[in-house]
Parts: sequence; C-alpha cells; structure tokens
Amino acid sequence: MIISASRRTDIPACHGEWFMECLRAGEVLVPNPMRPSQVSRIALNPDALEGIVFWTKDPGPFMPFLPELDRMGYPYYFLFTLTPYGTDIEPCLPPKPLLVDRFRCLSEHLGPERVIWRYDPVILTARMDVQWHLESFAHFARELSGYTRHAIISFVDRYRKTQRAMQALGTLELDAAAMEAVAGGCARIAAECGMELSACAEALDLSQAGVRPSSCVDRDLLLRISGRAQLDLGLGRNREGGRKKDPGQRHQCGCAPSRDIGTYGTCSHRCLYCYAS
Repeated sequence: MIISASRRTDIPACHGEWFMECLRAGEVLVPNPMRPSQVSRIALNPDALEGIVFWTKDPGPFMPFLPELDRMGYPYYFLFTLTPYGTDIEPCLPPKPLLVDRFRCLSEHLGPERVIWRYDPVILTARMDVQWHLESFAHFARELSGYTRHAIISFVDRYRKTQRAMQALGTLELDAAAMEAVAGGCARIAAECGMELSACAEALDLSQAGVRPSSCVDRDLLLRISGRAQLDLGLGRNREGGRKKDPGQRHQCGCAPSRDIGTYGTCSHRCLYCYAS
C-alpha cells in the first residue's frame, strides 16, 4: 500500500507534527470525505507500506522531521508545487525565493530523483499568457536545475467551488493550441535544464509536444528508492502487464493506487484555484 500525503491538504506544511505522531503510533484514522462519520483505520508500520508520497507547496515546517522519518525506514519522495503566482492567487505562501531555497535544501537531503517539481496549475489570462508562462517556467527551471530530474505540468481545472474566483481573475478558456504551446515550450526548457517533463491527468494528447502522461504517485520510483526494484515480481501489474492505475482518480490519471490520509478544508494556503480548500 502507498500512502498519499496528501491530495486533500498540505500535510508537510500544515500537519507535520500530527503526521509524525501517526507514524509513531503505527496507524492513522481517516474520515471518508463523502461521509465524515465513516472513519477508516489505516496501518502505517513500515512492513505494511510500499512508501509515502508527499504533496506540498512548502516543506519547510516538515524538514526538521526528516532525520526521524529516515530512521523509520519508509521509502518516500516529495511532489513540490512551485508556481509563479503572486499573493492575489496564492495569498498565504512564503515568498518564492524562500520556497526555491527550501526546494534546494530538500533536494540536498534526499537527492534530485526524490523531489519532483510541479508547475501546477497553468492558468491563462490576458496578462498570464503563453509567453508569460514560458518565461516563468524558464526562470524556475534554471533555479532548480540540478536539484530535480522531473517536472510535471497541469492545466487548471474548473471546479464549481472555484468558478467565481477564476472568473474574477479573467481566466481564459484553454484550447488545444495554447496547451500544446505551453507544453512544448516547457518541455524544451526542461530538457535544457536536465529535467524530463510530463503532464498530469490531461485529456489532450501532448506527446507531439514531447510531453508524456505523468504518474505522480509512482510505484516504480518507490521501488527504486527502497532498493526493491529488481525484486519486483509483477505485483501491482494488470492482466495486460501494465501498471495498475488508481480507480479513485480521474480517467486520465496515471497514478498508482494509494490511500490518501488527508482531510479537505484543513489547508491554510487558501489558493484561489484549489479544489481542496
């Protein structure tokens, strides 16, 4: 079993002490998002887990716990979201230069394979057009060159709860030409900076732009981190020999099955585009 920590909230930034207490206890209680009175007890002992995938925009508060986490023996890696948006869109995040520094520090501790950069979501407006995003992506790619081997892009999805905020920003409809221009340009920039680029759960085929579909929750990466990649005897594969995907995610999602232990509405970042706030 893989633990996702978490698509529903930023556990490293907001709930690191709680998470470590759960690891020390060997279990976590997780309410069902659709029926909060229904609570699942999930075992967290190392023998029960294939690994942990952390999703965060700011790992700083969690970094003091990393030595203890390492001693516990869990394979893990970070998906680190870093975007060019200001406080009008991401009102409660630290300044971007500080987040770049924290990305580098995290990579120095874990290695570049275990810190994956998410440039997510791509929001297009009259001001934040294709060229603006390519320049912004290039800036961060140069800053992070050597500190990660993999970048992931994702285009903004329209959710009912974020629709008003997105309209107020003047968000433009995403068409195939704009998406391919952003994806292709970012792929070229990423390659120049020593990174591979993939796209998260996009219905549009971006392979002609040099961008493959992403598996953000990546069982193969966890196997490599744990040193068990050569011992993988096909567990987790479907009947056709390919990797199983998470049935609880969107159709285009390439993630491996995982158990998410977060709770919606508990993130303090208050990003305007976020479905989980």
